[in-house]
Amino acid sequence: MWTFYSNLGDAAVTLPVAIVCAVWIAKTELGLAYRWGLTLACGMLLVGVTKVLYYAWGVSVPLAHFRVISGHTMLSTAVWVVAFALVLRWWRQPVSPGIVAGLLLGAMTGMSRVHGHSHSVAEVLIGWTIGSIAAWVFLRLALRNEFRPFQPIWPTLCLLIVTSIAYGHRAPFQDLIETKSAALRENTPTLVCALSRIRFPAVLPARGSSDKGSRS
Repeated sequence: MWTFYSNLGDAAVTLPVAIVCAVWIAKTELGLAYRWGLTLACGMLLVGVTKVLYYAWGVSVPLAHFRVISGHTMLSTAVWVVAFALVLRWWRQPVSPGIVAGLLLGAMTGMSRVHGHSHSVAEVLIGWTIGSIAAWVFLRLALRNEFRPFQPIWPTLCLLIVTSIAYGHRAPFQDLIETKSAALRENTPTLVCALSRIRFPAVLPARGSSDKGSRS
């Protein structure tokens, strides 16, 4: 069961679904499709930054068991909320059930990542929050627009076909980030000393004890 939800959050599935949504959104308003792409890209950028910082320099927050934002959870939440909401909108149905279903699917994806020991609860919660915000930012404007009339069966079939084909595949982004981060660390020696010390320790020593230790 957990593998099913984890696969639905993989970029190999969510990004093709997001592209299909963008194509059909562009049939109504091209600018809205750009907004969807930009919103999703911003969420992915936040995920990518935390992963580069961790894999290149070990930047983490041990107090919250936080290393990197869960990309599976972020993408699953953002993409499926938007996809379900758009499908219902195209079928002239209330979008609320689709939004709730997308949020639940994103949460289940996050739980699958925790269950598989790929992420901590904090990493999943932050990913879910970012995905929810990304979906809200886009839908807040998109749902105000009147979509150009077209047969809703076609975008629905496209989403089903793309999801079926992409399901089970694994995007290479994680391996790519780990490989490139090692090279980045070697090629940026001036940042290594500063960033490698950032650990945000759970307990900071008292000022008095620190001074005493430095004098002994």
